[in-house]
Amino acid sequence: MAKVILKKKIDAPTSTLSDVKSYARKIWLAGLGAYTKVGQEGSEYFQELVAAGQTVEKKGKKAVTEKLLAANAEIDDAATQVSSFKGRVEVQLDKVEKAFDNRVASALNRIGIPSKHDVEALSAKLDELTALLERVARKS
Repeated sequence: MAKVILKKKIDAPTSTLSDVKSYARKIWLAGLGAYTKVGQEGSEYFQELVAAGQTVEKKGKKAVTEKLLAANAEIDDAATQVSSFKGRVEVQLDKVEKAFDNRVASALNRIGIPSKHDVEALSAKLDELTALLERVARKS
């Protein structure tokens, strides 16, 4: 009788063990199925992500290019305005410089200091006199 009880005890765990093996096999197969499905759908999903990324990249490049062109146009406009302003400033500086020169020359004249023009005129007269004296000295 001990053998019978033993067989019954061994038979019960054997069926449980076979259930566990069967369940483990199903889990294994489910894992393989999930891996295969993810592999198939995953590559398709990856391709969709790449396509979406390319679209966003094109839009981004286009937006950056547009902004760059707009900024360059603004820079060109500013450069043109600066050039125009520079020309006007130079004209005004010339006027101020001439007015300053006239005022300084006038002030120097009032206190008796000869102007550049006066000195040049005097120098020209000296040159004429020197030439005249040289001619007179040669004749004698």
